[in-house]
Amino acid sequence: MPFSTYQQDRIGSATISPSEPVDAGSFQEVVITYTAGAFGLDDTGGIKVSWRSASDSSAPQFTDPKAPNYTTAETSNGAGLTLSFSRANIRPWAPTLLVRVSKGYIAPGDIITIRLGDRRKGSPGYRLQTAAEVNFPFKTFVDAFATYEFVELPSGPTVTLVPGRAVRFKAILPTLRRVGQPFRLALVAEDRWGNVTDKADRRILLKPTRPIAGLPESILLKPGEGPVTVDALTVTSPGDLWIDLEDESGNRIVRSNPLRIVSEAMELPYWGDIHGQSGETVGTGTAAQYFAFARDKAFLDITGHQANDFQVDDDFWAEINRLAAAYDKPGEMVALPGYEWSGNTGVGGDRNVFFSSEGRTIRRSSSVLLKSPQESDVHHVTDLFKALEAEDAVVIAHVGGRYANLEQGHDGRIERAVEIHSCWGTFEWLLHDAIALGHRVGIVCHSDDHKGRPGAAYPGASHFGAVGGLTCYPLTTLDRASVFEALRRRRTYGTTGTRLLLDVEATLPPGAITFSDDPKLGTAQETPATSARMGDVVRVDGGTIALAVDVLGSAPIERLTFFNGATPVATARAYSKDQLGRRIRVLFEGAEYRGRGRETFWRGTARMISNRFTRAVAINHFNADKPLRLGSNGDVLEFDTVTTGNFSGFDLWLEDRDSGEIDIAANHISRRFAVGEIGEEDTVVDLGGLGRRLRLFRLPDTNEAWRCSHMHTFDIEPGRDNPLYVRVTQEDGHQAWSSPIYVTTA
Repeated sequence: MPFSTYQQDRIGSATISPSEPVDAGSFQEVVITYTAGAFGLDDTGGIKVSWRSASDSSAPQFTDPKAPNYTTAETSNGAGLTLSFSRANIRPWAPTLLVRVSKGYIAPGDIITIRLGDRRKGSPGYRLQTAAEVNFPFKTFVDAFATYEFVELPSGPTVTLVPGRAVRFKAILPTLRRVGQPFRLALVAEDRWGNVTDKADRRILLKPTRPIAGLPESILLKPGEGPVTVDALTVTSPGDLWIDLEDESGNRIVRSNPLRIVSEAMELPYWGDIHGQSGETVGTGTAAQYFAFARDKAFLDITGHQANDFQVDDDFWAEINRLAAAYDKPGEMVALPGYEWSGNTGVGGDRNVFFSSEGRTIRRSSSVLLKSPQESDVHHVTDLFKALEAEDAVVIAHVGGRYANLEQGHDGRIERAVEIHSCWGTFEWLLHDAIALGHRVGIVCHSDDHKGRPGAAYPGASHFGAVGGLTCYPLTTLDRASVFEALRRRRTYGTTGTRLLLDVEATLPPGAITFSDDPKLGTAQETPATSARMGDVVRVDGGTIALAVDVLGSAPIERLTFFNGATPVATARAYSKDQLGRRIRVLFEGAEYRGRGRETFWRGTARMISNRFTRAVAINHFNADKPLRLGSNGDVLEFDTVTTGNFSGFDLWLEDRDSGEIDIAANHISRRFAVGEIGEEDTVVDLGGLGRRLRLFRLPDTNEAWRCSHMHTFDIEPGRDNPLYVRVTQEDGHQAWSSPIYVTTA
């Protein structure tokens, strides 16, 4: 184990207050009382209190007794203490409060009292982790002998964090079903931080846009009840529908994701989040709770567990396999066994490894946090691919703390997709890396969830800057073999966490052929074709290809962007130019660089000169502690947000459509924009970093374009791959990407 266990039973004990459950993300005075053991603490000895690096519990501060998170420590014998905070402890217990004895000593039985959020001088308290968790640990370590050898207390203090009251709701439907085929509606309540909560007490009216047999007129949510489901619903004719959730006054609370009913379908779309981890490694909660959340609270069709390999001992690897087998129910749910190969960036970076069956060998990138190196370890990504050659396995490149370095190695037979969105942010550049290197990969989006919420992962108040993603897998049957086939054929599209419907089809010129697989990887069957789907590899003699896109949104659609490789070649909007009104959208986007410290913080004001803001609505502001603040005179808006490759910003409704100037002053920009010059096209200010920039453009005052269909014709460039795909952007800030169709010339 990485921490000392020397004389563990004689090193002391700790208790904590509050002892009763408290709301996740609430401000509390947390009192940790340490009683010294048989050795006491020598002069310059001390204790460390740590919590998981994935947690967004606040950093203690020691200078302002009236501000949040003010932290103190005192002794029962009057010895002097020095407090500091850092992130220098052994993973996963990085955030660490160090209490050092700086004058005197602590005798056996003496007490050190630590107050996180000491309220005695006016502090509102300490803001706890925003994710609900049973027995959230404040891991405590003791340096009794002033050697800087810290011994872990055998039983450390914990607090139970429960969801708060319901503030928003989700209505989850499948995406496509056949006429007469039964389906389910799931109604989920969430608190302000995105925790699924049972603290709701209200009647919700259900208003479908088309008749649904078996749907009640309302649902009563009662305290203590979890998500509510309504099963055996049917629709008797083809068409598209949504269900509006309304309050008893008839006001819409939220609209469901869309559901398309068709007469016939060979495949049905299923939703998966197969990338996340639990508290046995760097996350929170247990792996058992993780799988249960995916099925019972996020209502996923497909899930998997991805623990950092260097923390996975043989017992935990067996547990991951056991849970995957238990939750895998063909026709009901797919659960994949796997792990995250967590090599350093210089030897390949992060890769997700999935197996089609249990009992396979885990090939770790290292065993640095295990007791000793393992014979099965593979230290370079090329060695990983060699080790997996004989396995029924799929690898996905992704960006987490580390990022997948595709230049260090890629095997298209095994590595079939790149994950371009997760809680860590949005990473279109990873797809562009793959394209530049000539790889033909599909697009997926998952959560990389660390908070025990696969399929419904919110960033809270930490370095995670985005809502976790989802991937749509069109399948003939809901089982592991079909999921693997979809990944291998690049038949997927990814979203930033929403469940929209995206249909993409290419019309091919005469003489075109499609391949059964990527011909770069070996012999592939050739088939004459007049059309192609997401993931297909196509050869044409030249000319043009028309890409038809049909989208049903989970919110009104803002735009479609068509790409050939890394280059956006066309934009289609879901509204006409003459619908533009008094609404201006201001977006910050990008990141600092590719690595761990990629977060770009945006703090500042937007001032209205010679006009007024009548309304402001946040876009992708996820920290509930930092809302937009619109001044009472309507002339200034304060913002504090973060981007990690994605975008965040706000909509502003103006009193006068065309007059005045908007003055944006933030840490990365100070610029004025004439309102009359802001139109449909983006006004862009590049700000360095990794795609870091500001965009402004005009929108309709109200957009009701929940469906958008468009066709774009591409000129095919000879002598290279033409990866054709589309990015969907909804008005609420959610996005989606189709996997490319790879077009080559003869």
